[in-house]
Amino acid sequence: MTGFDPIYKKYSPEIYRYAFGLTLNRDEAKDIVAETFARALTAYNPDRHPTVRAFLFTIAHRLVTDYFRRRRQTLPTDLDQVAHEPQFDGDSENRDLLLQTLVFVTTLPQIEREALLLRAQGLSYEEISAALSITVNAAKVRVHRVRLKLAEWRANNN
Repeated sequence: MTGFDPIYKKYSPEIYRYAFGLTLNRDEAKDIVAETFARALTAYNPDRHPTVRAFLFTIAHRLVTDYFRRRRQTLPTDLDQVAHEPQFDGDSENRDLLLQTLVFVTTLPQIEREALLLRAQGLSYEEISAALSITVNAAKVRVHRVRLKLAEWRANNN
C-alpha cells in the first residue's frame, strides 16, 4: 500500500464507527482500528479485494469476530454511555430514539448487525461481500432483511 497516511486519515473514522457499533467499547474499537491498519500495511492484495476500503473492513470484521470469540460476551448494556459518543452528540436531536434504536440493534444477530453497519458506513454490496466473505447476493439479502426488521421495529415503536 502506498500513501499510508491519507488512507489512514480517510478510513480510520469509518473503521472506528464500525468497530464501536459492534463492540460498544471505545478502547476495544480503538485497538481494532490500530490493529486493522497494522495488518493492512503488510498484507494488501488488490486481486482479493475490490477496494482498499473493502480490504480494511475485512480485517476489521475478523478482528471484531476475534474480540467476541475471545471474550465470549454479549454487548454491554450501558447504552447511555454510547449515546454520548462524539459522533452521536451533534447528530441526534432525539436521544431517546437513538438509545431505543441502539438497544434494538444489539438484539440482532451479529451477522445482521455487521451487514447493517457496513452498509451504514456506505460500503457497496461488493465491498460488504468481500468484508464478510459472502456472495454479493447474500450481502444484499442480509441488508434487506435487517432493514425490514428495523422498519418493522420502528413502525411498532412510533
